Amino acid sequence: MREHDIIIRPLLTEKSYSGTSVKKYTFVVDKKANKTEIKLAVEKLFDVQVASVNTANVRGKLKRMGRTEGYTPSYKKAIVQLKADSKPIGFFESLS
Repeated sequence: MREHDIIIRPLLTEKSYSGTSVKKYTFVVDKKANKTEIKLAVEKLFDVQVASVNTANVRGKLKRMGRTEGYTPSYKKAIVQLKADSKPIGFFESLS
């Protein structure tokens, strides 16, 4: 898999955005990607040094629209902690 196939998009919530001050970033990643592939993809795409990667599989929520009900798509998220001497990711810095 290529790096652009592994990292799908950044996950921007209040909780994930508060972690950017300590160089902790959250991404939605491919369901089949493991921690090593995620680490290498983030290092190559953003030119940073990754200290650790935590992953979680998020199940879809039940939603209703009138009588019809269904589930939102499930996804995998990765929380990436950068090393202390690494530069921050520019995309997240431009949001503040």
